[in-house]
Amino acid sequence: MNTLNKKVFFPITQFMRQEKSGGIVLAVAVVIALIMANSPWRTAFAHFFEYHLGFIVNGKQYFNFSIEHWINDGLMSLFFFVVGLELKREFIGGELRDIRKVTLPIGAAIMGMIVPASIFLSLNFGTEVSNGWGIPMATDIAFALALVYMLGDKVPLSIKVFLTTLAIVDDLGSVIVIALFYTSNISFINIVIGVAFLLIMMIANKMGVKSVLFYGLLGVCGVWTAFLMSGIHATIAAVLAAFMIPADAKIPEATFMARLRRQIRLFAQAEGNDVRTLEHEQVEIITQVKAEAINALPPLQRLEHGMHSFVSFVIMPIFALANAGVNFIDMDITSIFSNNISIGVLMGLLIGKPLGIVVAVWVLTKVGLGKLSQDMSWRRIFGIGFLASIGFTMSIFVASLAFAEPNFHIQAKIGIFVASIIGGFIGYRLLKV
Repeated sequence: MNTLNKKVFFPITQFMRQEKSGGIVLAVAVVIALIMANSPWRTAFAHFFEYHLGFIVNGKQYFNFSIEHWINDGLMSLFFFVVGLELKREFIGGELRDIRKVTLPIGAAIMGMIVPASIFLSLNFGTEVSNGWGIPMATDIAFALALVYMLGDKVPLSIKVFLTTLAIVDDLGSVIVIALFYTSNISFINIVIGVAFLLIMMIANKMGVKSVLFYGLLGVCGVWTAFLMSGIHATIAAVLAAFMIPADAKIPEATFMARLRRQIRLFAQAEGNDVRTLEHEQVEIITQVKAEAINALPPLQRLEHGMHSFVSFVIMPIFALANAGVNFIDMDITSIFSNNISIGVLMGLLIGKPLGIVVAVWVLTKVGLGKLSQDMSWRRIFGIGFLASIGFTMSIFVASLAFAEPNFHIQAKIGIFVASIIGGFIGYRLLKV
């Protein structure tokens, strides 16, 4: 058993703890999806995600969605829930706490969304595909940060903080865009029901309720279900529910330290034995320490920490498997050039992202609203700009909302893949030197 732990479980655990690991696993899932989509099993692979799952009560179907729909609206809601938790934590005690200190990355993120969207619209304005303007706005945090952390000490901490802050604001912008522009068939009754559950969660938070189970039940059975039926994308419900999670612990730090010191003294005084098992009194003390530790950890951070690995190593790869596969074998190449979706997404990400970020930083520093650190050279800013052009997950997700036509969706994916690969390579090389 010790050999198994040493050779199998310990290396896996160490790998999962590395910042770049989520991006690596996601990249592997994308490659597998592309291989399967162009293999002899491509038809079965595509049809698998078209199977419907739902409930039938008295002959009526409820929540009858395809597997792909469940992944994009269900599993991805957990991804956006974690994004919401991270955003709230950043606003309370992280990079976004003092807006004056993060003017540059915030301005860069905003311009890094506006310029790509403008490029796409300029190429597709007035056409049936103009709704895809939100696709090149997004940055894939996992891939971008994975490349940065692969560079190790060659990239200063200030660069990592800048890119992380930019990606966080970019995520917030993507959430707002999805909420405002990619919804249909609005049911105001269900919106009111969803908002009512959010108010209950907010009131419970103010009253000091810290139960994760309580917020989980209201969030899933109330907020998520109501928003799913309202026509507003369910991922928005996940972000809103995350903002209702308490960010303060049940007991303050000083109280936790005092109780922990007391439990340590009791454990030291407890009578032990000469065998590997503990005495009943020792077990009780350790159990009490675990309970105190849970009470000292804010529900927001407890959920974020507990769900992060599941999202990175389960949900994101499943999403990639369901959405990243592009069938090149059966593709009509001429259809790619029947409109400007691919070129709009490609130019939006590969040109618009770096251009928007660099221009924003230049303007803000010139007018005195921001100041570059000594480590922040213009070469590195260009590198950050190209890394931000990696759109994979978020861009594919927005594409699935923007286009109902499968051919349009495939064309968007091609633009996303080409821009992300080229942008990632250029950004990596610029930051490596």
